[in-house]
Amino acid sequence: MNQLEEAIDIDKQEEWEMRPGGMLVQKREDGTEEDGGPMFKIKVSYGSSFYDFVLPCKFTFGELKKLLAQETTLEPEDQRLFFRGREKDDAETLLMAGLKDHSKLLLMERPASKEKKMEEARKKEEMMKSYAAIAEVRAEVDKLSQRVSSVEASVHSGTKVDEKEFIISTELLMVQLLKLDSIDAEGEAKTQRKNE
Repeated sequence: MNQLEEAIDIDKQEEWEMRPGGMLVQKREDGTEEDGGPMFKIKVSYGSSFYDFVLPCKFTFGELKKLLAQETTLEPEDQRLFFRGREKDDAETLLMAGLKDHSKLLLMERPASKEKKMEEARKKEEMMKSYAAIAEVRAEVDKLSQRVSSVEASVHSGTKVDEKEFIISTELLMVQLLKLDSIDAEGEAKTQRKNE
């Protein structure tokens, strides 16, 4: 034992501990983190779901949003965290905001994020309609290509083909081309339409 440890009264030894490097410090109480701050058990509600976390008091709301993004798939910039009816700033710590053990937070999605998701869903739906219309035209063209192939085989074998057959096949193909041209497509669907 060194002189400092001997100087501490035996009754008070339980309140002190020796750290690596020889520093004598007061013992931490249960429920504290390495740096001395308390840990908070908090509950975050989002819609009908609840998420429980045990976090250090020095944790920021921005850091909490990153954890919530993993749970909810809602990006941190699309999240709004409320405590006691007030939205919390990302740089603010749980302790600064007045949170305590068993505090409850409310998570909401930013309205702009909802609108963006709705717009993306609408575009996806339109793209799927475009794909379906293109596939329908492709199926009709495949049927017509069989007709054209049989006419072509007849011509190559020397069989006389009625001129009406050429006119009808050309008109039917033109109708499909006009259908394809009238399909309103964006992005990949537009490329697919062009390829067809």
